[in-house]
Amino acid sequence: MNEKTYIRTGKKEFDDFYPKVKAFLQNDDLEMMIDGKKIRGYRSPDGKSIWIRDHSDIMRGFKYYEKDMKSTVEHFAETQAENGRIFDFFTIYPEKLPSEKENWNKYVRVAVEADVEFRFVKAAYLAWQATGDDDWIAQLFPKLEKALDYILTNPWRWDEKMQLVKRPYTVDTWDFAYTAGKHDWLQFQITDDTFWGIMHGDNSGYFEAFQIMALLSDYFGNESKKDYWSSLAKNLQERMNKVCWNGTFYTHFVKLTPVSIEGVDEASQLSLSNPMDINRGAATHEMAVSILEEYLRRRESTSAFAEWFSIDPAFPDGIFGDEKIVKGAYCNGGIMPLVGGELAKAAFDHGFESYGVDILKRYYDMISREGETFLWYFPDGTHATIETSTSPDASPTDGWGSSAMLYALLEGLAGIEDKLKLFQKSKISPRWAAADVDEAQVRIAYENSDHGIGYTYQCDDHKVSLDVQAQDSEISFHVLLPEKATAHSVEIDGSGKSFSLNKIEKSVYVDFNHKVENKSNIKINLK
Repeated sequence: MNEKTYIRTGKKEFDDFYPKVKAFLQNDDLEMMIDGKKIRGYRSPDGKSIWIRDHSDIMRGFKYYEKDMKSTVEHFAETQAENGRIFDFFTIYPEKLPSEKENWNKYVRVAVEADVEFRFVKAAYLAWQATGDDDWIAQLFPKLEKALDYILTNPWRWDEKMQLVKRPYTVDTWDFAYTAGKHDWLQFQITDDTFWGIMHGDNSGYFEAFQIMALLSDYFGNESKKDYWSSLAKNLQERMNKVCWNGTFYTHFVKLTPVSIEGVDEASQLSLSNPMDINRGAATHEMAVSILEEYLRRRESTSAFAEWFSIDPAFPDGIFGDEKIVKGAYCNGGIMPLVGGELAKAAFDHGFESYGVDILKRYYDMISREGETFLWYFPDGTHATIETSTSPDASPTDGWGSSAMLYALLEGLAGIEDKLKLFQKSKISPRWAAADVDEAQVRIAYENSDHGIGYTYQCDDHKVSLDVQAQDSEISFHVLLPEKATAHSVEIDGSGKSFSLNKIEKSVYVDFNHKVENKSNIKINLK
């Protein structure tokens, strides 16, 4: 087998997962020639264009096999506005056929969007992780700063009184705003009639972006910038969790402009950025548990085939200006694998490991039946179509959701996370005990740089064994023990190792640190 990234457990729902998702992603790449330079990125499932939001999230899947990690990030940087603003997307392909036939270079920034700049920072960071190119990220750093300064200073993006990122009243992170009937279709512009508010997902995204900037500043030895970005992250997190948290989950939209929408209980609306808030690190563990429990409650009460709602309950039919935006369609209550993947990753990290496994198995069953995956589904399981969308396409190889599911598998269940670049600092959290897997071989590698890390896992009544292979990696181990088991000792290459036992909800983990220079044998002795 020539794959550099693989999982081998003897169970097809795990072993075939990466190949299936990779096949979807390989149908989503898009190449363009602009200004004599080839740009290679990953398209949106609902349009033949490269959106920074889709591309940056899909990077979590294609970073393992794609060689060109930089060109799309570079193009967004090269076309950055003087004030720091980043475009939402670009394309050279006609999108809305047959009315649009022009194959001109097209660049779009949707005015109501507030999340674009944090996604640009995340994309640059993921590219740096996979390539290890310090000179590249150092040259890009001023562009990243400029993008975030735009968010922190522009009156359309930053609310001085609340000290939070603001936006018009959209459905979570989506790109059209509620107008109370004052616009004749979907409203992408900001006007005098705009209803303003705070959307939690924007702020968790910038919290993560500020954390990335602090990490990069620390890596390059700039203590003052590290402190600056760390302080911004801390303050934003505190404000977000004070203003947006309703005691159970994050309020969908905290209004700055008073408005009431008849026909929906807005206070009970659970929107798609909630699990993302967890994975970006903005939610505390207690908040994460509350959100996960809320999704489990809704799973029990919903008639939908899955609880991966874009928003629940949905808004009344058509109130955003298009008759296609009915309850259960698209971002108005559609079921999204994107949400399921984020939810699974959050579950693995916060003591709900069996729930994470359950989500992955359900998704695997979905994609195995038809060999397709869509951005969204109606609650009855009917998939998106061009006719039921406001978008020009409805690709059956959705990379946005499938890459989120892969993220949950590789970084959640298999549990390998790159904490710096090229796996120089890593976290290994094998959670196979939650999936009834006693033996597993796992390897993850970046095709671009050929750096990788892997392990062989074995578990029986007496011990958990890990044979780890890495290239000079400082690894934080976080190993899930079988139910009702505990550890009495840890040995690394025959020598005793100090460790701690940590309980996350009902799950028990063994935690310790070790630098692996080539390979190491680890034994966790159970009692």
